[in-house]
Amino acid sequence: MDWDKLRIFHAVADAGSLTHAGDALHLSQSAVSRQIRALEEALGTTLFHRHARGLILTEQGELLFDATSTMAKKLDSAAARIRDSEEEVFGELKVTTTVGFGTLWLAPRLTKLYERYPDLKIDLLLEERVLDLPMREADVAIRMKEPAQADLIRKRLLNIRMRLYATPEYLATAGRPAKLEDLHTHRLICQNPSTPQVTAGAQLVQQVMAYDVASTLTVNNYFGVLQGVLNHLGVGILPDYLTVDFPGIERVLPEVESVEVPVFLAYPEELRQSRRVTAFRDFVQDEILAYRRQQTGDATSD
Repeated sequence: MDWDKLRIFHAVADAGSLTHAGDALHLSQSAVSRQIRALEEALGTTLFHRHARGLILTEQGELLFDATSTMAKKLDSAAARIRDSEEEVFGELKVTTTVGFGTLWLAPRLTKLYERYPDLKIDLLLEERVLDLPMREADVAIRMKEPAQADLIRKRLLNIRMRLYATPEYLATAGRPAKLEDLHTHRLICQNPSTPQVTAGAQLVQQVMAYDVASTLTVNNYFGVLQGVLNHLGVGILPDYLTVDFPGIERVLPEVESVEVPVFLAYPEELRQSRRVTAFRDFVQDEILAYRRQQTGDATSD
């Protein structure tokens, strides 16, 4: 299949117009039209419905556009990796992680990364769904379990636990629970156990809920749980990585916690030489080391 015709087809499908595609490709409308007709003849099918307002892809055209879109993304990615030099880090990097870790730990630390690499463009994808790295839905992932996908380079960053926290102001008003049974008179702030989340967190929520908690506030991510705790609404179940950045919250019932949850950084084998990936990986590892030192210092001072 003629690569040049596919390139022109992709531009037309993306623009929805022969004229706009021609402008982008620096070709005349008639030249673009001839190439599209030749491609349709070669494939033996119609790729566009033509009407007064522009062009609409046929079912066959949609199939071809899906293929050329995948090709374009891979070519752009390859071109960006080729442009990466030993001295420069620039271009787009797609990073995926959970809503809680991304908003509460990673995003506040990105200032340092941008200071080092001001031309870097980070697309931060925050969701509980595990994106497919080999299919390039993202370049790098930080996840709360070891990735199962093949052909990934993975590194264990740290281990976390889910624990109970509240503000001194809330505890001064509502009292400090001495045992799990005491939570019956408190408001529990947590993720709904049915919400997609780390299994260890859901199990801890179910364990605490079994003590007939009278009042609850459930949120579908840890950012919302933290906001409830910071505003003195009750006792919240939160990951322990928050204690360094939010010293205004106190641990409640120190003997109650989830099992350990491993945090992994992963990226496709094919991006091993990417300067952007290397820069991000090194940045995260440096921040994890700084976090551990601060966490150890806080524990020692306590």
